[in-house]
Amino acid sequence: MTEKTFARSPLQHAITAALFCAPLTAFAQQPAETPESEETFRLAPIIVNAQASSDDDTTTVVAQELWVGGKVATSLLDTPASVSVITQKELEQRSVNTTEEALQYTPGVITDYYGTDDRNDYFKIRGFQATTYRDGLTLGSMRGVREEPYAYERIEVLRGANSTLFGPADPGGSVNFVSKQPRFERIGQGYVTYGSFDHKELGLDVGDVLNEQETLAYRLVGKVQDSEREYEHSRDDNEFVLGGLTWQPTVFTSATLMVDYLNQDNTPNSGGYPKDREYDRDEFYGEPSYNFHDVERTNISANVTHDFDNGLTLRSNLRHSDLTDDLGYVYINDFAGRVGTTVGRGYLGTDSEAEQLNGNVMLQYDARFENIDSSSIVGVEYLDASSESVSVYGSAAAIDVANPVYTGVSPAIVYQDRELDSTIKSLFVQQNLSFYQRVILTLGMRHDSMDVSETNHLAGTKTSDSFSENSLRGALTYIVNDEVSTYVSVVESVSPPQVGVTPERGKQYELGVKYSPVAINALFSAAIYELTQEDITIAVVQPNGLIDQQTVGEQQVRGLDLEARAELTDNLSVIGGYSYMDSEVLRGALQVWNGAGYDVVSIKGNELESAPKHSASLWGYYDIPGTDVGLGLGARYVGSYYYGARNDTGKSDSTTLFDAAFNYQIAQGTDLALNVSNLLDEQHVVGSGTADYYNPGREITAKLSYSW
Repeated sequence: MTEKTFARSPLQHAITAALFCAPLTAFAQQPAETPESEETFRLAPIIVNAQASSDDDTTTVVAQELWVGGKVATSLLDTPASVSVITQKELEQRSVNTTEEALQYTPGVITDYYGTDDRNDYFKIRGFQATTYRDGLTLGSMRGVREEPYAYERIEVLRGANSTLFGPADPGGSVNFVSKQPRFERIGQGYVTYGSFDHKELGLDVGDVLNEQETLAYRLVGKVQDSEREYEHSRDDNEFVLGGLTWQPTVFTSATLMVDYLNQDNTPNSGGYPKDREYDRDEFYGEPSYNFHDVERTNISANVTHDFDNGLTLRSNLRHSDLTDDLGYVYINDFAGRVGTTVGRGYLGTDSEAEQLNGNVMLQYDARFENIDSSSIVGVEYLDASSESVSVYGSAAAIDVANPVYTGVSPAIVYQDRELDSTIKSLFVQQNLSFYQRVILTLGMRHDSMDVSETNHLAGTKTSDSFSENSLRGALTYIVNDEVSTYVSVVESVSPPQVGVTPERGKQYELGVKYSPVAINALFSAAIYELTQEDITIAVVQPNGLIDQQTVGEQQVRGLDLEARAELTDNLSVIGGYSYMDSEVLRGALQVWNGAGYDVVSIKGNELESAPKHSASLWGYYDIPGTDVGLGLGARYVGSYYYGARNDTGKSDSTTLFDAAFNYQIAQGTDLALNVSNLLDEQHVVGSGTADYYNPGREITAKLSYSW
């Protein structure tokens, strides 16, 4: 590969200069020495608990610590990155039922841009697909599953590229789901829910200490859901159970074993809606006999931590996953300018199985040398993933949208039958140095050795490829005082590779400031960034409905993220955010099928798809003093964005959606919660290809819960 060079932007120059010059400035302005007992900040030890954050996520919407598998300093104030933590209390306030709903009030994140296409959780961070993790380990081949939020005690969002910490990852950012784990305290909650679209749900979360010595604790989490979606001939059923056992013989040693099972029996989408006008969301133009999405996934996870009580800590995580994912659906194949009420249709189907084993071992050493605190992490990580899939397509009879008649589908044509195997072996090192209680220098390096292979059963061929990639991280944090910190960072990413495709590489420059006032429980943050990715692979929908994965040249996003999380009083909490994104394709072209061959179409200068320039959100929750009533109200603004990479299939309308919540405490430990999403039932097109897809309509749920 030839080495690529490019002119640096003013932001890149400023950050690079700051990384070199700030330590000298900080030393010149170092504060007067204080007695050891009066020190307000020391870096070591930076990890309070390797099992989970020490925050009580059930009682606050303002997290102060970060977990991400024990790979970074836990203090959010001093973490040199733009980070949001969605706590369990926030998830419950908003009665979240999907990952997309959980992320709706997070700045820099755009969700649900495929609307009634319910195959996956759809969300992007800073204009790019997000990489997902569970308890610090990549979900990898498990990514296609719609995650169950009730399984998690918090969701951590890290904006920006960061392969140094996590390995192969997308440049926009990462989402880490933190599982509910056993705690050495009594946990008890049960609930029943009924809501729109005949939504029925039952959940249970219990845990306690198992022996008198208090060395053994358990956690059992379960949920059953029987529901429909908002369109006809739909279903949204799932079952989930998680069991965990923690053994902690001493305060220095802990081991946890967890097993969870997810079973989803859903419909993948409504088939889309014709492009000539707005249709009712309850209409269905697919095929009832060919509209299914069945998922089964089992995880077995383990983690072990041992503190040697001399500054050295060992932690290890391991997970094995099995997945089956079968789906089939009929879609509308419409086009602008169609005459009449008859619309063409096609169908797609996939049967797949996947298996994944991944784990890591990390050593952390914390030490203090006069006015310097040091925290060093060295670790190895391993991933072995394999999958088999057979994909088919075919035609379905055209449908009269004025009088739908369902006639089934034609025999299927297999267009893909393949096996994918990948192995990633990684070594990573991170060094944190705190100078004079004011400056934290963070340096990181990771090497990933990646082997991938693809067996094409249709062609009778097997191809393989190997990649060796390094990623670096450099950041400088300046602690202004106990309430304010600022940082500059340069972070690299490399995306998971494919056979014969150059791995996507990303680089981000970022400047940020954070403010955590002493007077109230709050965290305010602001960050500006420049994010560039090369050799991008994007999905291109062809006129016949099939999807090609194509590599384009280089894309860039420059932007601003603002976030405020505050508990202003004992009764009032507020969560707000704003994002600005200026996206551009710096170089690139797509191949578009014209019926006889492919045309090469330049997309240089285009904006990224589903990347609005402006987005904002505000959620407030108020417990009325002297009563047993709590009220919540939220607003989500999403600016207009292009539907496709070519910027030629239209733009969405900018829109503001409102959500509301009402909670009444019937008795001690017993609550009745009423939640309404999309309060005004606003409707608009969020995605458009061969059909239009709308945002979810108004949904009302009533939840009766009991805690003990």
